[in-house]
Amino acid sequence: MSGLFLGVDTSNYTTSLALCKNGKIIANEKLPVYVKDGERGVRQSDAVFSHVKNLPLLFEKLGAQNPDAIGVSVRPRPVEGSYMPCFLAGYSVARSISEMNNIKLFEFAHQQGHVMAALYSAGRTDLWDSRFIAFHVSGGTTEMLIADRGNISTVGGTLDLNAGQVIDRVGVMLGMKFPCGAELERIAAPFDTVDCISHVRGLECNLSGLENKAADMIEKGVDSSSVAAFTLKSVLRTLKKLTENALDKFGEMPVLYAGGVMSNKLIQCGLANYKGALFSEPKFSSDNAAGIALLCEKSFEKQ
Repeated sequence: MSGLFLGVDTSNYTTSLALCKNGKIIANEKLPVYVKDGERGVRQSDAVFSHVKNLPLLFEKLGAQNPDAIGVSVRPRPVEGSYMPCFLAGYSVARSISEMNNIKLFEFAHQQGHVMAALYSAGRTDLWDSRFIAFHVSGGTTEMLIADRGNISTVGGTLDLNAGQVIDRVGVMLGMKFPCGAELERIAAPFDTVDCISHVRGLECNLSGLENKAADMIEKGVDSSSVAAFTLKSVLRTLKKLTENALDKFGEMPVLYAGGVMSNKLIQCGLANYKGALFSEPKFSSDNAAGIALLCEKSFEKQ
């Protein structure tokens, strides 16, 4: 027994592998899915092709390993019917390694990996076996979740665009290279110098109006730093309202913010005052296989 556990994740925008040992991530390697300049996203066929090219490079970085088990993301969310072709690339490789080496394969949802990776970064993996609110905010999803002893259910979120989509679309309109979150954060004017908008009803929100308003600002010649600040501040205000409504409905409990958008320090700072707010550092907040490796070890130990 090596005590090593391998995590594999092939999301819509990132190829990643991670190694876990004794509850610690000892390797967390990833490569982005290729997106053409000027594009605001990637087709699934192109994502699968990028994963096929990226996976051998990442395995080369990890070097020769002998894991006791492999965990892999096989779908976006832990619900019936959740499916995206990009996860087939990782599943194919993980199952092949599992069969050839006669080791256990554990299947998870990408969202479960996100939540566990964020808990790990926040130093609170113990919460996995309790009850808490989790936000998964990225280019592919903007959802409010209730995590209850490993079971994750969606209780709210966006009704149209995802927060990461809006951020990237506004960035592309400003001439930035996709993905645009880091650049938007870098140029943003101070939040107290701009107004913002939000459309929240209960536990649900609409974000398409934010994109339309930003596009109108750009057309009217508003400077890029103000547009960037308006966009990020509006996302922050939306998340604040959703958080407040969730705590009112479900009661006081820890709130975990996960997903690529939550690596934005300006947004983090605006949410940090909530009691029980937990955040992950950027490398564990954006798409990565670390949470899958940790869940693999946890599942293996429960056998």
